[in-house]
Amino acid sequence: MPLQKFIFNPGINKEGTDYSNEGGWFDSNLVRFRKGLPEKIGGWAKNTTETFKSTCRALHAWVDLEITRYLGLGTTWKYYVQQGDSFNDITPIRKTSTNSITFSATNGSSTITATDSSHGAVADDFVTISGAVSLGGLITADVLNQEYQIVTVPSTNTYTFTAKDTSGDTVTANSSDSGNGGSGVDGEYQINVGLDIYVSSSGWGAGLWGAGTWGSVTGLSDTNNLRLWSHDNFGEDLVINVRAGGVYYWDESSGLSTRAVALSSLSGANLTPTKALFTLVSDIERHIICFGADPLNSGGTARTGAVDPMFICWCDQENAAEWEPKSTNTAGSFRLSAGSSIIGATRARQETLVWTDTSMYSMSFIGQPFTFGVNLVNEGVGLISPNAVVNSPKGVFWMDKKGFYSYTGQVEDIPCSVQDYVLSDLNEGQSYQVFAFLNKQFDEVGWFYCSSDSTTIDKYVVLNYEEKFWSIGELARSAWLDEGVFDAPRATYTTSDVGYLYDHETGNNADGDPMDNVYIESSDFDLDEGEQYQLIKRIIPDVKFTGDGGTGQTINFVIKTRNYPGESLTTSTTSTCTATTTRMDTRVRARQAVLRIESDDDGSTSSRTGVGFRVGATRMDLIPSGRR
Repeated sequence: MPLQKFIFNPGINKEGTDYSNEGGWFDSNLVRFRKGLPEKIGGWAKNTTETFKSTCRALHAWVDLEITRYLGLGTTWKYYVQQGDSFNDITPIRKTSTNSITFSATNGSSTITATDSSHGAVADDFVTISGAVSLGGLITADVLNQEYQIVTVPSTNTYTFTAKDTSGDTVTANSSDSGNGGSGVDGEYQINVGLDIYVSSSGWGAGLWGAGTWGSVTGLSDTNNLRLWSHDNFGEDLVINVRAGGVYYWDESSGLSTRAVALSSLSGANLTPTKALFTLVSDIERHIICFGADPLNSGGTARTGAVDPMFICWCDQENAAEWEPKSTNTAGSFRLSAGSSIIGATRARQETLVWTDTSMYSMSFIGQPFTFGVNLVNEGVGLISPNAVVNSPKGVFWMDKKGFYSYTGQVEDIPCSVQDYVLSDLNEGQSYQVFAFLNKQFDEVGWFYCSSDSTTIDKYVVLNYEEKFWSIGELARSAWLDEGVFDAPRATYTTSDVGYLYDHETGNNADGDPMDNVYIESSDFDLDEGEQYQLIKRIIPDVKFTGDGGTGQTINFVIKTRNYPGESLTTSTTSTCTATTTRMDTRVRARQAVLRIESDDDGSTSSRTGVGFRVGATRMDLIPSGRR
């Protein structure tokens, strides 16, 4: 018989059964589709040896007038600005205590108990201590006077931390450590940390149904929510907002050693919001816009201090300090009606798009007296998380709990060949962790999400928006920023509260190690017409190796077989393919088969490093082998 050619339809399709998708690809990992053909994705490498603390869920890049490149990172515990290789801590200060902190230590223990009346701290908060003197023994002034992370909070007036020396090694108190640190101890408390995992009892709607009066606003706690940040540039400066928490301002001219400060502390500040769910800056006219902000009180003399989840307000044009609406400025506010809470927002072409949990709005600048016009674009489609939307060269793409959508002037459903698979695999309790990403180099938008058995991000789904192909896989990335300010996409990964920043689409390896578990697997296909058993005598590969690993690169061709759709698949043969392989001899007998092309995970390091590949048409030499 002539060789049978197998060219599978591009994209992953998991909407039907293995057999109903004959002629297509059914599963993949770390593989994309480009020009209709599957290929291994690019690798990644650490951007710097420096690390940051806890999980990053927000990345923002900008360039100042002197062409200095900055990267903002919002984590569960802190906010950093990276410049060069260093992560500079600009986390705002919540409270400063002056001459009010005392300490006690226990012989043989590294735990130090601090006493400070109404400190307001929670576990994992950070405090910087200064002005302390030695406790008399090993707990010296140098040990005490540094930044500490709080371990426990026994009461409103006490907390504990673990003593360390200036190199970070634990220090144990001895019997001479009987002092209290002196009378001049100061403490700078950073804003309270948030949660790393979403807790269902927190946030909007928590509590008993019917609690409170009808129409009353429920306050959201910035310490009892998954820690999310929004951030944007106001000129060269940076505006940052803790979701359900404070709005802060970082003055770039003050330098990287200075911290962000509350918006209300700016010179001339007037009725600035104290809390918001989401904040961005309008593109051209430069208004800071706070979504889900605290409104003015009934007298219009102050902010309430409680989040109104459907309230939007903005400052005077190019004046970050002025928020009181007047006939002489462009400050103003508006309250949305469709939905119960604003989820997120993004800039689009000449408009700002806003999502609630059940609807989508468009804000556009119209000038005085109203400043912004707000129009309901769609009702019935919301946003699954504040970070689940991305603006691409082909429009705005986002994910809702019901599927995937795009906007280019009107809302459209995106046909998705893996939608049921993703939505059924999604951990809905951790849906606020969903993070959308753009990879313009390969015409891709995608979403990182937590699978059903994970409370941290471990999977992704990707759409090639030019060719309309979908792919899926496993990759733990909590935040992503496309190339632009920087030459390569950047993404973050955290393990044991230590965070790393990676450059992506660089090389073919996983931070210097071989990229394992790379594969693409077809749906079931009939051998010949499936009526008779067929003997697969040989496989003729069509592979283009694109990596930098030289001629020693290898991948595997795996044939899995079964005779009826209801049977379990059996791995019948695994053949190694190199750049010089012309054919792979096999002896496989079956009626149905599955082709899997995968990384050679069991091969030598030299054959696994630097591997890149593209797969074309695979041919098989089939010989009829009877009906039974």
